[in-house]
Amino acid sequence: MSEEGALQFDARKAPDALRTIGEVAKAIGIRQHVLRYWEEQFPMLKPLKRSGGRRYYRSEDVAMVESIDRLVHKEGYTLKGAKAVLSGKGPGPERAPAAAQVALAPVSSGSGIPVAALMEIRNRLAAALAA
Repeated sequence: MSEEGALQFDARKAPDALRTIGEVAKAIGIRQHVLRYWEEQFPMLKPLKRSGGRRYYRSEDVAMVESIDRLVHKEGYTLKGAKAVLSGKGPGPERAPAAAQVALAPVSSGSGIPVAALMEIRNRLAAALAA
């Protein structure tokens, strides 16, 4: 993803043009198989499929992929947690009570504790708050 937050696609296509899985994967910086897996895990992600199973992502599909990527790779959500946030059932940062804001804060490694351990603690707290 670029610095200003807008994805960089081929300039020869219209901004609202359909995108292939390769174009979306390259613009977001993830592998194609990850997008295919996310399609299975997130029922709201439904790109068009043409003959031979070729996928074409609409602009709303690309926005959904960006949201999933942000939640999972930048904010540290599990796939289950990201699915709950996107479906409106989970505590997103804007919906969480004030006490939950600490648990949902981004994880940093400045404390000397391994980031994986911090993320596990954070995910357990978020799951407990969601229950």
